[in-house]
Amino acid sequence: MRTISNAREQGPTTALLLAAGMGSRLAPLTDDTAKCLVGVSGITILERLLRTLGDHGFTRLVVVLGHESASIQDYLGDRSGNIEISYVTSSCYRTTNNIYSLWLARELIDEPVLLIESDLVFDTTLLDGMLKPDRVAVSRQLPWMNGTTVTFGAEDGVSAFCLGEMSRPDATHYKTVNIYSFSRATWRTIAERLDTYIAAKRTGDYYESVFAEMVADGSLTLRPVLFDADSWYEIDTLEDLAAAEAMFPRYSESMNQAPDQATAEVAG
Repeated sequence: MRTISNAREQGPTTALLLAAGMGSRLAPLTDDTAKCLVGVSGITILERLLRTLGDHGFTRLVVVLGHESASIQDYLGDRSGNIEISYVTSSCYRTTNNIYSLWLARELIDEPVLLIESDLVFDTTLLDGMLKPDRVAVSRQLPWMNGTTVTFGAEDGVSAFCLGEMSRPDATHYKTVNIYSFSRATWRTIAERLDTYIAAKRTGDYYESVFAEMVADGSLTLRPVLFDADSWYEIDTLEDLAAAEAMFPRYSESMNQAPDQATAEVAG
């Protein structure tokens, strides 16, 4: 097991996994199973995450469930190694977006937390830079990537979240990897803002909309951590799965071997 630096004590030992979505673009593999239980080169996405969290000293995992919730609970139980596992279930996962899943977790978490989505595979060493509070994982963009990007300000912090048409495929925009580390105070502030969105019935929004608003008004400050673009993959489609399996052909190599470019915190 890797030795974690003293800075690790300031960061999270609780992880929050959003796993409520149906993963319909990965059908038929997700017709009767949860997206995070799809195998990548013989190892499920969820198992890869559990091993990575265990390697980094995490002791608690909160999972937001929805589609095929029973299969995830059967797979995980209430403990995996040294990791205690808690659940919250979204009864309306078919008609809401990830903002609602994040909001549901607010009553189970009152500590520093690592937020991660359930369709990511990545080299385990990439998580090293996320063990400090108030970080966002980002990557230089490759042709397969789409979705939210961020830009950096003069002090190398995130200056803006760019959604939809605001996102640009150029060198000044970095793709979000959908992994975030929040301090307890930051998480509480985010939860309060989530309350206002849900009260306004904005359950179909993405949580990135909340982050974009908070960065713009100065209530959220995040420092970027650069992930090697060739060492992670977001799996939404069967084509993504094939690409991820080419990138991670075997667990022993894909998760335990350091990438050519080590994780680097953009802000130093």
